[in-house]
Order: sequence, then C-alpha cells, then structure tokens
Amino acid sequence: MSKKLIGIDLGGTTAKLAILSETGEIQQKWSVLTDISEEGAKIIPSIVDSINDHIKRYNMTKDDFIGIGMGSPGTVDRVNGTVIGAYNLNWKNLQPVKMLIESGTGISFAIDNDANVAALGERWKGAGENEDNMAFLTLGTGVGGGIIAEGNLLHGTVGAAGEVGHITVDPKGYACTCGKKGCLETVASATGVVRLARDYADNYAGESKLKLAIDDGQLVTAKDVFDYAKNNDELAEMVIDKVAFYLGLACGNIANILNPSTIVIGGGVSNAGQFLIDKVRDYFNVFTFPAVQNSCKIRLAQLGNDAGVIGASSLIKELVSKNS
Repeated sequence: MSKKLIGIDLGGTTAKLAILSETGEIQQKWSVLTDISEEGAKIIPSIVDSINDHIKRYNMTKDDFIGIGMGSPGTVDRVNGTVIGAYNLNWKNLQPVKMLIESGTGISFAIDNDANVAALGERWKGAGENEDNMAFLTLGTGVGGGIIAEGNLLHGTVGAAGEVGHITVDPKGYACTCGKKGCLETVASATGVVRLARDYADNYAGESKLKLAIDDGQLVTAKDVFDYAKNNDELAEMVIDKVAFYLGLACGNIANILNPSTIVIGGGVSNAGQFLIDKVRDYFNVFTFPAVQNSCKIRLAQLGNDAGVIGASSLIKELVSKNS
C-alpha cells in the first residue's frame, strides 16, 4: 500500500485536516475547533489527539504516513517549525509546533504560511495547473498571497515574500493595519469592498438599491455589493469597477515583475466569479506590456476550502525530495 500524507489548514475558527494520497487526492477530511483560550495552548494538543484518533479509527499506524504538513497564520519559521504572532489564534509567544506534533504523533512534519500553502495547493491540483510560474491572491477578510517562481515558492529574507495585500495601489488611500496607506487589502478584501461602497454611497445622488440599503443602516456585505452590481445597480457597478481597477493594477505590477503564466484569484470575494475576473482582466491589460499581457492567464481558484490541506500536504513531498 502506498504511503499517505496528512495536510492541516489551521484557521482562527477551525483546523481543517485531511489524509491524502501521494498524488494529492483527499481520501478523508475532517475539522477540529480552534480553542484559542489560555493563549492558544490547547490548539496543537487537540490537533495531535485528533490525528492519532483518526489514524487509529482507519486501522492505520504512523508508519503508513510520509509526513504531516501544515499551513498556519502568523510568522512561520520553516526551518525550526515555530510560529509567532498569529493573533487570531491568540499565539503571542513562540509556538514550537513542529516539536509538539512530531513528538505527539511520531510522524515527520513541515510548516509554512497559510497563504503560501494555499498557493501550493492551487498550483498542484487546481487552477495553477502545475505551472512553474504562478501568483496566487486570496481575497478574504484581508488579502494574502503566494508567489511560485521557477517552480519554487518564494519566501524572501524574513518570509514576507508574496504579501500581495500590501502592494500600494493608492498612496493617498485608506490606512492599513500594517501602518501604511493605500494597500490593496484596504480596498479589495471583503471589508475593503464594503468600505468603498459606504464611501461612494455618501457622495452618490442617483437611484440605487445599494445606497438605499446602506442609508437604511442594513448590514451590507461584499457579496451584496457584487449581487447589486450584477443586477446593474449603478452605484454598485461603480464600486466594483474601482475594486477591479485596484486588483488589475496590483496584478499588472506582479506580472510585469515576475512574468507568471497564471495569476489565480481565490478567497471569499472571488465567489463573485467570472464577473469579477473579466473586469480585473480589462484593467490588467491596461497596466501590463504586451509580452506579459499575452502570456498570462487570470483564473479563478478551483479548490475552495481544500486548497490549504492539499498545499500543506505538498510541503512533505517537497521535504522528502530535498532529503532524498
């Protein structure tokens, strides 16, 4: 029997886990709640217990596995297998994740940033089609990303490569949590879309159901803004056009520097689908020079919530190939 991989996608609400084949097919998947009490001290022990429980449940042993890979928020030290500063997990202090998981399961372990592993997942089994040059943007509560160049995931000097959410798209724009102004994250995340809609509504005098909803104090989401735009609401169309402008500008800058064959856009905001991609592509074409423009596809992510566990499991394949 061929050996298996385990992938873990650690999030602030749940940790998603999966057992996968060597070729990246998910065979079983489940999740455990992320208990952030006591400064997140229970998170890794509960993951270890869950892994051991499932291995036993499926009549397997640790010897049936090549290894465990994890994607985690925060600042990840891939060599030492530690994480610090994952504030949505309440991890303020250094967490010896690799040591705890390897000692708890007896299985080899590798870890990387959560957006990076999602990029690896989309590259391996999703919209990246295993190409060697790919950029990945995930548009959720914030904007994250991962860059694969010449077949390698880029990390940079302090692991901050691929922080596409902090590309400056408007130097006089909104303040970002990072301390800068005008980051992509401030206008293309789910919260950014709503922020733009509220600002535009203040200055809009025409007929608009979106404006009525905002003025009425209703809880408007990014999905609502896209739905209004798809129904030809003029205010919503203006907002989404601006979001697409910012995304097209950021993608154009990424492509002009890296010349990827594909830019994959995922995350909750990407549920707007081809409607969004087409608009981003129009602006992308404005901001790229011909050779780059003609050689780069902009595609919707395909794996949804599975990208993280698939990409995390691929960390182990990479680790094995480097050690062999």
